[in-house]
Amino acid sequence: LFKSTFGTRKIKQYFIINKTFSPSQEPQRKRQQKENIPKETVQTEVKKDRLHTTEQNNNNVNTDKPETKMSMSARHYSMPQQMAHDGKSAETRNLRPNEVSTGTTIMAIPFEGGVIMGADSRVSTGSYVANRVSDKVAQLHDRIWCCRSGSAADTQALTDYVKHYLSSLAIETGRCPTVKVAAHLMRRLCYENKDRLLAGVIVGGWDPVDGGSVYNIPLGGTCIKMPFAIGGSGSTYIYGLVDSEFKEGMTKDEALTLVKKAISHAMARDGSSGGIIRTVTVTEESNDREFVPGNQLPYGPAGW
Repeated sequence: LFKSTFGTRKIKQYFIINKTFSPSQEPQRKRQQKENIPKETVQTEVKKDRLHTTEQNNNNVNTDKPETKMSMSARHYSMPQQMAHDGKSAETRNLRPNEVSTGTTIMAIPFEGGVIMGADSRVSTGSYVANRVSDKVAQLHDRIWCCRSGSAADTQALTDYVKHYLSSLAIETGRCPTVKVAAHLMRRLCYENKDRLLAGVIVGGWDPVDGGSVYNIPLGGTCIKMPFAIGGSGSTYIYGLVDSEFKEGMTKDEALTLVKKAISHAMARDGSSGGIIRTVTVTEESNDREFVPGNQLPYGPAGW
């Protein structure tokens, strides 16, 4: 702005003629020329104004933010103490407004002739347990089931839609739908509404085409056929356990034992998983439902 107003040539002449003044001192220079005040007096007044402004700024800083000396131990304990008294747990402290923390543990393992599906029974809203004996294993068709994680309302609505579509398909075609069809129906609903849903689902069951099969549909709507599937907040605690214990071609009893063992370990470590273990054994002949009470779990917290 200064350059465009005066021009480069005029700026040079201005500073050559007025060596003792900067552009910010222009009002003092004009006053000096008008009143014939000595240059030394004007420069002294400018210095005093600058010193006065600096002192005011320093005073404002000192009054607004007083210096406090804090020991190392006080610094170490100040943040945990603040977090301990804000009324929120570690799970709910970083949530957005109107967002609640949810958690669960779901699992499915296929075996030769069917599939084992299991889940815990705790429904949590943040640090509050809303339901301790809920059923997270829902039936979609005669030999097709799904395990639900995420928002209870969202997953209940999804299972109702898929159950309706599969019933209509079975009537129209005159034969039972496959697990793959059920999984891709669920995948389409989850993917096309992923901005509005909080749902992670495992679809599994038996059909004459593939036998026992498992499909994992996590948040976002991806659909993947897997040798075994685990999901929910408790799954992060048992990936290593399941990787070490799982093997191809497991029998029905081995798969059922692993599902109960893995879910009980997740319930012991994850605060959002708990209650009892519900399992479903799906075969060509039947659907066998079982549950393990909370006082008979294969594994419990340390000290049990």
